[in-house]
Amino acid sequence: MTGWRVRRPGPIDGGPLDFVREAVREPAAGELSVRVLACGVCRTDLHVAEGDLPVHRPGVVPGHEVVGEVVAQGPGSAGALGSSAPEFAVGDRVGIAWLRHTCGICRYCLRGAENLCPNSEYTGWDADGGYAEYATVPAAYAHRLPDGYSDMETAPLLCAGIIGYRALQRADVPRGGRLGIYGFGGSAHIAAQVALARGAEVHVMTRDRAARELAADLGAASVQGAADRPPVQLDSAILFAPVGELVLPALEALDRGGVLAIAGIHLSDIPALNYQRHLFQEREIRSVTANTRADAREFLALAGEHRIHVTTTGYSLGTADRALADLAHGRFTGAAVLIP
Repeated sequence: MTGWRVRRPGPIDGGPLDFVREAVREPAAGELSVRVLACGVCRTDLHVAEGDLPVHRPGVVPGHEVVGEVVAQGPGSAGALGSSAPEFAVGDRVGIAWLRHTCGICRYCLRGAENLCPNSEYTGWDADGGYAEYATVPAAYAHRLPDGYSDMETAPLLCAGIIGYRALQRADVPRGGRLGIYGFGGSAHIAAQVALARGAEVHVMTRDRAARELAADLGAASVQGAADRPPVQLDSAILFAPVGELVLPALEALDRGGVLAIAGIHLSDIPALNYQRHLFQEREIRSVTANTRADAREFLALAGEHRIHVTTTGYSLGTADRALADLAHGRFTGAAVLIP
């Protein structure tokens, strides 16, 4: 098979990835082997390639928004980890997401917060991901996919959609509340649609002109520049852009008791906060750390019930390095997807 490995983490324009040809790995016990049909290009992949996220596995294959077809099963993969885990057969269409393993016995796992498990592992960081023709996934962490979406449309749902959904939960948007979204890329444009479907009034702050046009087309109540003040005070806000400087204007835009959720795994430094301007009146900052499998299943079920418009730009697998560079430089709107 062919695929990409992160050999020299560093600036994407410096070529940190190598295109390789290797044998297809056999699935281990409890795993599925999957032929990749599509793989989304996530900003986390860029952070891994550029070294913003510390290397967990040298030479890892990035990619964790994988739509694939099961081609083989390792021993014990059917019904793994009990009846609550989905069962798969050869030929099934499945999704591979960011969360790949949790211990199941720590106090976080036992209270339903497996996203905080200290022994958690992740696709495209701890184990090879979907920037290749084939990938593996523990059967207990694979996902059934909603009908009505093409492979290309489905791929971004598996991280951009899931993380956006968890960010909405963390932002605690009240019924009919006013939500501010800072940055409007792959995850944000999906989260905005979920919020609108739930009756929220959405205000978008982003620097990119095409993204502002997309936000308006999707039904945003207002659209302005990245650090601009929205026309109303916000009940909740989500920061999708990995820019710490935007934390301050987002907090200033919150009404009393408002919540700011920071959706990224990486964020540049936050400038000094002024208590009176940014935090007083019970305003809160909350981080978002990965997701649980329950989050994923809830969101994918929602996507099956409410049609989400997924804006994508397609790239061949052999141009994954260009897709990441285009992401870094803001050269497309919505989400990029690799097609082997």
